[in-house]
Amino acid sequence: MKDLNSILESLLLAAGKPMAIKELAEFLAVEESRISQAGAELQQKFNEDENSGIHLAINNQKFQLITNPQHAKVLNDYFEDETTGELTKPSLETLTIIAYRQPITKEELEQIRGVNCSLIIRNLLIRGLIEEVDDKNQLATTYAVTMDFLRHMGISSVEELPDFEKLNNNENLNKLLEENIGAEEQVDAGK
Repeated sequence: MKDLNSILESLLLAAGKPMAIKELAEFLAVEESRISQAGAELQQKFNEDENSGIHLAINNQKFQLITNPQHAKVLNDYFEDETTGELTKPSLETLTIIAYRQPITKEELEQIRGVNCSLIIRNLLIRGLIEEVDDKNQLATTYAVTMDFLRHMGISSVEELPDFEKLNNNENLNKLLEENIGAEEQVDAGK
């Protein structure tokens, strides 16, 4: 695989979380040593360039793209602004959907809301109100509310939310999601 560095860089950027060398090797069907070598080359490419805003962290046989540590103060100041104050209406809508439909993928969330939710998800993750949940049955990352969300709401379980059972198991919504996701898969297969 001649574009291994480029592919690895793309996977790490898209994942946005630590990825194990073993997992990457299995997925890309290459030796772990080739993944380790590609990671070392990417680390040299990013980490040794003082003008790079991206660095590659390697820890416990896992890779993750991170921001340049030299910019920590600027980033902390920026994210502090984002984590204070009230939630916007779109953030509240997204958080409500996640609470009632969890675990839910970004794609399902966007089907329900009808708009891209990437920035809202990121802000809710930063605030600690939602978290990524590993679901072996789903290829995509799923999201659920956190214990901090429950504490903030003064409840001990999402089942205590108003009309939880009715909204969590809404058959019309389930059918709509299945139809829309199925239609998207057909469009993607036709490309």
